[in-house]
Amino acid sequence: MDPFSFLNSIHPDQLDDLYQLYLKYPDRIEPSWRAFFQGFDFGKDGADEVLESGNNQDISFSENGHINGSEDVHKEFQVIRLIDGYRTRGHLFTKTNPVRERRKYRPKLDIENFGLSHEDLDKEFNAGEIVGIGKATLRQIIDFLESVFCDAIGIEYVYIRKPEIVSWIQDKIYHNQNHPKFNHDEKKHILRKLNEAVTFESFLHKNYIGQKRFSLEGNESLIPALDTLIEKAADRGVKEFVMGMAHRGRLNTLANIFGKDPKAIFNEFEGKDYEQEVFDGDVKYHLGWTCIRKTDSGKEINLNIAPNPSHLEAVGAVVQGIARAKQDDHHIGSEQNVLPIVVHGDAAIAGQGIAYEVVQMAKLEGYKTQGTIHIVVNNQIGFTTNYLDGRSSTYCTDVGKVTLSPVMHVNADDVEAVVHAMQFALAFRMEFKRDVFIDLLGYRKYGHNEGDEPRFTQPKLYKAISKHDNPRDIYVKRLKEQGIIDDDYVKTLEENYKSNLEEKLADSKKEDTAFVTPIMQEEWEGSEYANQDDMLKPVDTSYDLKKLDKVAEIITNLPEDKKFIRKAKKIIDARHKMYFEDNVLDWGMAEVLAYASVVEEGHDVRISGQDVERGTFSHRHAVIKVEDSEEEVVLHNNINDKAHFYIYNSLLSEYGVVGFDYGYAMASPHTLTIWEAQFGDFSNGAQIMIDQYISAAEDKWKTQNGLVMLLPHGYEGQGSEHSSARMERYLQLCAKDNMYVANCTTPANLFHILRRQLKTKFRKPLIIFTPKSLLRHSKVVSTKEDLANGEFKTLIDDPNAKPKSTKTLVLCSGKFYYDLLKRKEEDQRNDVALVRIEQLFPLPIKAIEKILKRYSSAEDVVWAQEEPRNMGAYSHLLLHFDQAKNFRVCSRRFYGSPAAGSTKRFEKRHQEVIDYVFDASTNNFNL
Repeated sequence: MDPFSFLNSIHPDQLDDLYQLYLKYPDRIEPSWRAFFQGFDFGKDGADEVLESGNNQDISFSENGHINGSEDVHKEFQVIRLIDGYRTRGHLFTKTNPVRERRKYRPKLDIENFGLSHEDLDKEFNAGEIVGIGKATLRQIIDFLESVFCDAIGIEYVYIRKPEIVSWIQDKIYHNQNHPKFNHDEKKHILRKLNEAVTFESFLHKNYIGQKRFSLEGNESLIPALDTLIEKAADRGVKEFVMGMAHRGRLNTLANIFGKDPKAIFNEFEGKDYEQEVFDGDVKYHLGWTCIRKTDSGKEINLNIAPNPSHLEAVGAVVQGIARAKQDDHHIGSEQNVLPIVVHGDAAIAGQGIAYEVVQMAKLEGYKTQGTIHIVVNNQIGFTTNYLDGRSSTYCTDVGKVTLSPVMHVNADDVEAVVHAMQFALAFRMEFKRDVFIDLLGYRKYGHNEGDEPRFTQPKLYKAISKHDNPRDIYVKRLKEQGIIDDDYVKTLEENYKSNLEEKLADSKKEDTAFVTPIMQEEWEGSEYANQDDMLKPVDTSYDLKKLDKVAEIITNLPEDKKFIRKAKKIIDARHKMYFEDNVLDWGMAEVLAYASVVEEGHDVRISGQDVERGTFSHRHAVIKVEDSEEEVVLHNNINDKAHFYIYNSLLSEYGVVGFDYGYAMASPHTLTIWEAQFGDFSNGAQIMIDQYISAAEDKWKTQNGLVMLLPHGYEGQGSEHSSARMERYLQLCAKDNMYVANCTTPANLFHILRRQLKTKFRKPLIIFTPKSLLRHSKVVSTKEDLANGEFKTLIDDPNAKPKSTKTLVLCSGKFYYDLLKRKEEDQRNDVALVRIEQLFPLPIKAIEKILKRYSSAEDVVWAQEEPRNMGAYSHLLLHFDQAKNFRVCSRRFYGSPAAGSTKRFEKRHQEVIDYVFDASTNNFNL
């Protein structure tokens, strides 16, 4: 009896589905089927014995390793394996590379590797039904598979674990054999956009010889691809489009997709000064843009391309934040109507770690944007580095597999295939709200920039490129062969577009200045730009005491019908007592009250970072977990149903998350957006975002941003990595009016500085060095009246000092004040005044001068800091306050490491600084 007779009655589709399930999840398969597939895989590899598992005793093999049983069934299953081979490895054998030979891969897809022969080519197999062509000959099946998997588009998707997604992809690519089917008008439209891309680049090359423009030449099919994306996305209900891309092809995209007037681009090429007086500007291929585009079907879509620095991939995180902010602010319930798209370079996406950080955000609750379309403009070279030296992975897009995203590799010379792939990507994103990647394989016609000589490092490649037709000419030839166009059509198309560029160039010659337009002006309507004087003006941050009582009641009472962890309930109950009975508010209470007041006034609050829900130091407890179910209770969301309190523990990332939250704040100026570092020391993982965006964006791109960074800082003997937020680095970046930097010492001052962020008519980044040990310090308290009726104090005088009897005036900042205060009280030093500088930038110079005048009888004026001399705020004072050079400086000596690892050594050094503050004769530091 044939042990595999059951195979004769199964449909090929069912057999294929079972086999695919077995390959991914063998334990889910019914035992007899699992035994069959195990035996088959064992036999196909030339095994000569039976698998030693429970249900394999009935499986036997012939001498050549084939399963004994029905020959027809065996052959059908071999064809199924061949189909699976194309699905799995077909992308390795495509025609996607226009100028290079592909790497050589094994194993191949030769039919002999699947137990088939040339005698089988004209035999019919039911397995054809699996790919939707019905019963067909093996030759027809192979032709179909070659067309689907091995032509101008190669697709990777078999690693996706959801059968419904795999099925959807296969239905899509089997339709028309993964080839486009455009009508004549659509083909002419594609040609028009491709002509614009090619003509634009050649026009710039002719008129601005030797100038950097980072040409798109070799990948011009990106332009019709983006064009179809916008048109089709609008038809699917997309309202807003948020894009990030580096310099390659950016000018072309701005002109031919975003509708930026070429005259403005030509003005930038001329290097003209800007109309804005206080503005530094940036190179033309870094600038952002916003516009409303009306599609061919009459729909309007808001287009945004974010400004970006030269630091490749940095803008990707910013784009995600912008998109999420727009979704939260304007599209709750229809978040997919905001579409983020990121254009990468092949070397950058493979080499830059932030690409991985951003990809890992894709499905996280606090960072997901309903799917991003990623396009790689693949030049197959990074500056001068060949791709073989630029990555270990097979493809530059392999990072996309982290989230099981489909990847399409497309020949950039085949513009119809590129447009087809883009339409697939859009359909996939809208259907599943997941990321999708397009690897656009082209080349770079010139060197890294147009003044570079690429033949120094790739002579063979650039010899081939020099003889290669551009994508437009290739497409023109194809359309002529199809009888769709003639020579006159192409000539007219090119001349009309070129004539428009000539007219814009002539217009630009008449203008003396350039004008840079900030992006997303509709979000920033009513905002103003501010200088340093504006930043130093007092801001009314008071909050009605009755309202404060009301919100305090809400955030200090847990629902009675839920059971909470005893410690968590105790913390919330203690907050109720400290507010309503003791009127002694600690740091955490003042912070959550600041958020409550902002929400009550109708503003959203967003906080993200590592462990922010509870707080690294267990001080915040903004999210309380129900003990049995781990249901999350966020009391702040009971305050105002028209405002949201969003707080998310982030992935273990600084660079990507700071970029995301910066982008969020860029798009949502009326939200209090906060990123908190786990320890302030770790913020240097985001140094690129700090240097290129936070400190410089308003000068470069005229973009305001109100992001708040909370950086725990303070020397408490925890070692070199848990002491310093490197305040000196932030202070060195401070200039004119680019950001606020503060080192607050009271809960009330934190309350008011957070509220100040939304009370001004302008936005500036705010860096706050926050405490650790002070979170529960008995002296670090404020009253509710301090919160309700107070204001932010840039400087706090010594409340107990008497100016006339003060001999030593000590200026300090942050947590060190309390160390000095303890010593002052222990020694009863009434001749010492301790004055705190709470705002380090803009430095409150007038307030400091007033203090110096008040204590003019002091013979000794000290600047005291717990940081080493080369760190902390001392050098900042020297730069911004001339009289600081006359201060007696009390600090640790110069060190490379922020703090000692040994607790004993730390305590010794720390005590020496304190001793020196109170007695100048003790300046005998040994360590």
